[in-house]
Amino acid sequence: MSRPSHRATVPRSDDLVLRELGYTPQLSRRMTGFGNAAISFSVISVLSGCMTLYGFGLATGGPSIMMWGWVVVGFMVLFVGAGLAEVTSAYPTSGALYFMAHKLGGQKWGWYTGWLNLLGLLGAIAGIDYGCALFTGAFLNLQFGFEPTPQKIILIYFVILLLHAVLNLRGVRLVNILNGISVWWHLAGVAVIVAALALVPTHHQSPEFVFTTFVNDTGWSSSLYVVMIGLLLAQYTFSGYDASAHLSEETSNAQVAAPRGIMRAIIWSWAAGFVLLAGLTFAIQDYKGTQGTDTGVPPAQIFLDALGPGGAKALLLIVIVAQLFCGNAETAACSRMIFAFSRDNALPGSHLWQRVKGGTPRAAVWLSVTAAAIIALPSLYSTTAYGAVTAINVIGITPAYAIPIFLRIKNRRRFVLGPWHLGRWGVPIGIVAVIWVAFVTVLFCLPQTRPATGELMNVDTFNYAPAALVAMLALAALWWQIARRRYSVPATAVDRDMAELESEVI
Repeated sequence: MSRPSHRATVPRSDDLVLRELGYTPQLSRRMTGFGNAAISFSVISVLSGCMTLYGFGLATGGPSIMMWGWVVVGFMVLFVGAGLAEVTSAYPTSGALYFMAHKLGGQKWGWYTGWLNLLGLLGAIAGIDYGCALFTGAFLNLQFGFEPTPQKIILIYFVILLLHAVLNLRGVRLVNILNGISVWWHLAGVAVIVAALALVPTHHQSPEFVFTTFVNDTGWSSSLYVVMIGLLLAQYTFSGYDASAHLSEETSNAQVAAPRGIMRAIIWSWAAGFVLLAGLTFAIQDYKGTQGTDTGVPPAQIFLDALGPGGAKALLLIVIVAQLFCGNAETAACSRMIFAFSRDNALPGSHLWQRVKGGTPRAAVWLSVTAAAIIALPSLYSTTAYGAVTAINVIGITPAYAIPIFLRIKNRRRFVLGPWHLGRWGVPIGIVAVIWVAFVTVLFCLPQTRPATGELMNVDTFNYAPAALVAMLALAALWWQIARRRYSVPATAVDRDMAELESEVI
């Protein structure tokens, strides 16, 4: 009989736990607990998400919804993160979400969760690195008069993807070092940006403007609807913290370090993002000018108006480097997901993507950046493509967070808690998390702007998130019919080295 959920296990040898879950250790376990938290913090990256989507926030509710929405969404994400962290402690594998869903719900639950997670991770790489390319284009525009055309931005984007592939191929030790630097870069970067915007300009907006001004440039007449849509800036940014779970096979004391990494990343980001959004909004000199900036990046216009060209370029460089750290961390997380999913024969060409060399899934790294390159290609032809890429990220990954939590609640009597757990609060917290995810998933699918003509199918304003979700689920269903006989997530098993490992632990 399975142990009831209120009985928790104590921390044990990482490799012993992995073997009990059915896998032979293949990856290099060189990541510290701080490094594990750092990778999720780097992926959330307030200097990427908040900056890239700031223009979206200016139109969908304006300053008040950006500020208070950040507070509310961050608080609710803590519930989701805590629920996911508890299940991560019980199942610390690179497969993360899909492995948890499989263990708690069965093959099909794992299969579809895995495909949703993969969709989200690939969309995240594309969204982060394309956003970095946009900011790089804005910097080059200020420095050299560079015209950031779609063709030039996509070339910059490809160079960034190549850089992240090369860095990840160097191994998890370098990834760990870069993530550690990333934490301090983000925190120091937010401090420098906010200090500069607070001290240099002679004019600042009032607290009343920052915390009470409501702006509706969406075309929709319902203020409540715009308020809900405005929450998406924060929700878009608060994604990617499953990276701590995906890197658990490379983390020491993973049953405790990985769940702690999830929670630390969310809390650090919640605090840093609020300070950053406040600093930006207080420093706005010309609201309409910021929205219609020639740089294509509203925060760059805030820097330019408040600090002049020299200061604007310096702060843009801080943001660009932070975004490079973010994209590198997301590439690491995605490649581990591809490796794990292929290890269980869930992807076409699985025998290629599960290969490991020097403790790194090198083929999976190349597949991650190649797929991300393809996803962003429509940006050459459509001004809405970047928003579509961002939608692909969140519409895939956010529901995937809730599935393991839902299954943990549904099967709570046979779920065995890991060393990091919520005790009797696990089920109530999980219920809140699932309800919140269901709510924001609906928001992701709603049209965000209304064209002047009133045509909801206008190609320039159409929300591609539902289409991306349906396409991915259709692909997953089709591949399930072809590959389900080969797909096999290991049941709990003990291999030949188990006796030796147990004797070492004893």
